[in-house]
Amino acid sequence: MHDDGYFDERVAARYDDDAAALFGPDALDAIIDFLTELAGNGRALELGIGTGRIALPLAARGVAVHGIDLSSDMVAQLHAKPGGDAVPVAIGDFATTKVEGAFTLAYVVFNTIGNLTTQDAQVACFANVAEHLSPGGCFVVELGIGSDAPLKVFDLSDTHVGVDEYDAGTQRLVSHHFSLVDGRWERISMPFRRVYPGELDLMARLAGMRLRERWSSWTREPFTAESRRHVSVWEKP
Repeated sequence: MHDDGYFDERVAARYDDDAAALFGPDALDAIIDFLTELAGNGRALELGIGTGRIALPLAARGVAVHGIDLSSDMVAQLHAKPGGDAVPVAIGDFATTKVEGAFTLAYVVFNTIGNLTTQDAQVACFANVAEHLSPGGCFVVELGIGSDAPLKVFDLSDTHVGVDEYDAGTQRLVSHHFSLVDGRWERISMPFRRVYPGELDLMARLAGMRLRERWSSWTREPFTAESRRHVSVWEKP
């Protein structure tokens, strides 16, 4: 595997095509509205900025966006897009990498905080974010709740099969992706650490932040026991 982890040049080159449904206005408008409101007149820091799915439309709203990402190949895709070269990105682990200046908003979307596969790394991420935020600044996490089943098929089509393998005792999740590429099936198995809202709230408290709001969607639908994901906002006093 590439030094950048699971998002090497081969994956980065087709990432936007594979995730095309996530790039349209129906998928993005509510997210950008939510983040723009929280950013206000300040700067925003995206953890796991990738190819710029969120960063570019947020920057187009006038928000100064900076990023952190482990994959230089994903960031190369971002910088090749119109306006992408105006988004500065630090290459490194977003649990520990530092960016100069203060931010009114930090955010990590689409389950990406689970790419930190240990509790220590997730705790360090919250501490790192708190150091970057101005007083009154907010940290936003979008994360699926997921199933506790040991095996679950989460996607099944003619060109992709996705299977989650989960160990509740260790909170270790492995997402197995089988993709048909150029007539051949390829497999990528990506590890995650599943973490639930209450544990994230404690991580935030350890970092000196408090829960401000939690929703089941970017349009602020109530979070309930039936919700399959959450959008949580913690605030630095």
